[in-house]
Amino acid sequence: MRATTLHAAQDIRFTEVDDPRIEKPTDAIVKVTAACICGSDLWPYRGENPITPGQTIGHECLGVIEEVGSEVSGFRAGDLVVVPFDHCDNTCAHCRAGMQAGCMNLGFTQSGQAEYTRVNQADGSLVALPVDHDPALLPALLTLSDVMPTGWHAAVSAGVRPGSTAVVIGDGAVGLCGVLAAATIGAERIIAMSRHEPRQEIARRFGATHIVAERGAEALAAVMEITDGIGADAVLECVGTDQSMKTAFDVARPGSMVGFVGVPHGVELPVRTMFGRNVGLAGGMAPVRRYLPELLELVLAGRIDPGPVFDLTLPLEEVAEGYRAMDERRAIKVLLQP
Repeated sequence: MRATTLHAAQDIRFTEVDDPRIEKPTDAIVKVTAACICGSDLWPYRGENPITPGQTIGHECLGVIEEVGSEVSGFRAGDLVVVPFDHCDNTCAHCRAGMQAGCMNLGFTQSGQAEYTRVNQADGSLVALPVDHDPALLPALLTLSDVMPTGWHAAVSAGVRPGSTAVVIGDGAVGLCGVLAAATIGAERIIAMSRHEPRQEIARRFGATHIVAERGAEALAAVMEITDGIGADAVLECVGTDQSMKTAFDVARPGSMVGFVGVPHGVELPVRTMFGRNVGLAGGMAPVRRYLPELLELVLAGRIDPGPVFDLTLPLEEVAEGYRAMDERRAIKVLLQP
């Protein structure tokens, strides 16, 4: 099959690789019908993560089941499905506790930006889509494989409540989905931290009531002015850098929570601040399967539309240009069509 492969920093190619195959009886092979590039894919693309030359990349996709293993009972060839980026059996003790991201049989989508991908634990991971869904919903449905559940996880982990004040740090697709999640849960005041006008516009569309473009001490001052010196009841950290994490704790009111979903790179926690102000930290890798049924219902009912996070659509074979566009911040999130 043809797949997106990473060979070195900034070196993305669309090349021939071996087809995925059923390796365990719980597996399924999915023919990808829509894929996308994640902000976290930019870490290895920029050389911030170790690279094995020729490795496949991409973990967000929708598709049609091509083949299932002998123990898969809930799906069959021809089913249209959402593929969560983190696969789970949905039956182990951790899954039953709502932490499918810690499943005892955890797996990951390895070739989401490709013609085919293998799904571990198909029965527990996959969620079927109605075959008669409105084609215009495709971008929104694609977000359900990762970015929307990840933004939702940030909001849940931060303890967003109806009537609360939330600050969202990060104006990438995850941060924007975090704004949408906070608004859907019922936050009354949502402060989106963003320097980029197109992203600010989407944040407002998703429910942001205030925009803060400053960073560092100026950002703190701006948030405190908006909140009458109190700070945020809930903070969604959707970047993963040391600066973004420090800002998150700076703007959090005493006794509040920071929900973090940005993949950490070079982060040192301000433990003294956390101790002195009783600010907690929760979050991490999103248990996508936990949230997927609820979010799918919201999308199909027209109550949320995270699709606008995609502002560039390209053929899959032009995936390298998609990476360049996101790396250079010419695009928020790129949708890829095989």
